[in-house]
Amino acid sequence: MATIAETLAEYAAAERTAKLSDEVRHHAKRALIDWFAALLPGALLPPATLLAEGLADELGHGGAIVYGSFRPASLRAAALINAAASHTIEFDDIFRDAVYHPGCPTIGAALAAAQARGADGETLLRAIVIGYEVSTRIGVAVQPSHYRFWHTTGTIGTFGAAAGVATVLKLDAGRTAHALATAGTFAAALQQAFRSDAMSKPLHAGHAADAGAMAALAAGRGVTGALDVLEGAAGFGAAMSVDPDWSRATEALGRRYNITAMTFKNHGCCGHSFAAIDAALALKAAHGIAHRDIARITVGGYRATVDVTGRKSVATPFEGRFSTPFTVATALVHGSVRLAAFAPERLRDPEVQALMQRVDVVVDAQCEADFPGRRSAVVEIELNDGRRLRHYQPTRKGDPDAPLSDAELTGKFYELAGPAIGQEAAERLLAALWALDRRTDVRFAATGLGRAAE
Repeated sequence: MATIAETLAEYAAAERTAKLSDEVRHHAKRALIDWFAALLPGALLPPATLLAEGLADELGHGGAIVYGSFRPASLRAAALINAAASHTIEFDDIFRDAVYHPGCPTIGAALAAAQARGADGETLLRAIVIGYEVSTRIGVAVQPSHYRFWHTTGTIGTFGAAAGVATVLKLDAGRTAHALATAGTFAAALQQAFRSDAMSKPLHAGHAADAGAMAALAAGRGVTGALDVLEGAAGFGAAMSVDPDWSRATEALGRRYNITAMTFKNHGCCGHSFAAIDAALALKAAHGIAHRDIARITVGGYRATVDVTGRKSVATPFEGRFSTPFTVATALVHGSVRLAAFAPERLRDPEVQALMQRVDVVVDAQCEADFPGRRSAVVEIELNDGRRLRHYQPTRKGDPDAPLSDAELTGKFYELAGPAIGQEAAERLLAALWALDRRTDVRFAATGLGRAAE
């Protein structure tokens, strides 16, 4: 009987040449566009800039590109740095049911491999689809228990990177299975790394991209892995989750595509805050309330809303992005939670600081029961005049049941990419990304900052 890794590898090998629907193609392009939107500003910040300094020996040669500096690099160095950069500003995509950001590790590794190997756009598109499908399915199988201690993007992302790079390398099913098997024993990322201010969280995405790429490169040369690493008695599932359901990893494989059900972020912070932000903005719009009229706010969410984003003291961009009290207060004071929300002067804004101290985050039983398939929140606002307002937000703007339109995704891309590379370059790059499957190469920005899509 085939192992889970072998079954997923058979799918991956077949998908390289199978007919893809227009819908799947379109959603793969949306994923790549959204990834670049998060990547380009993140590439100008630590830890990506510090990684580039630390890996200087790996830069200046090779066929892949490190964004920000646009320097050539080896496949693995580019995968690591770009994946970390794309996870830095907290604007990257989410597969809701797996509590997972697939784009950072999967596209970070697949794009570096495609550039390093001179692959065309169709190959990259297939690598993205396959990496997303393989990894999101493994992620769903081990959730929700996996998320108690593990950061899914750093663990499950390793499989996405391995599958994506294996696709670019054109590995057969046997070698792809060994790439996934080796990826399974490389996967690691502890949630404690983002319970306090640190750069480790984006490094998780970078490590996953690098480790998955290494697993695929090794498998391509004949390195073998334990093919039962997922379901084995001492394997990934047993060690990192409770009662994983491996049937979910192969259900409707090749027929239902998870890449068509992605969440694209509408706020520049941790996704566990989104439903609360949406609910607060809905109350503000419906009742015309001013933040100075608010006496107390109670946010009811699922457990991760409290554990990951419950902090009521913020001084750094990281802390702000992982604080529901801060992001809800920011939304009510300023009307949105975008990149500007985490500028130094906004972090110190006395109106926001005062209001966030009046925000309490608690576990709501229904929201917790619905997690992870539904990301909901209940926000209750008590006004100074004694009135109480309540709004239940069943989903988040940007989730697959309330998706960003192509026009909204384009606006987000220009908002984030324009300041990083210039509006003209951003327009050329966006056109190139929409035409991905018609491109003969994917060395976007090969000639530098001002020539981003040539």
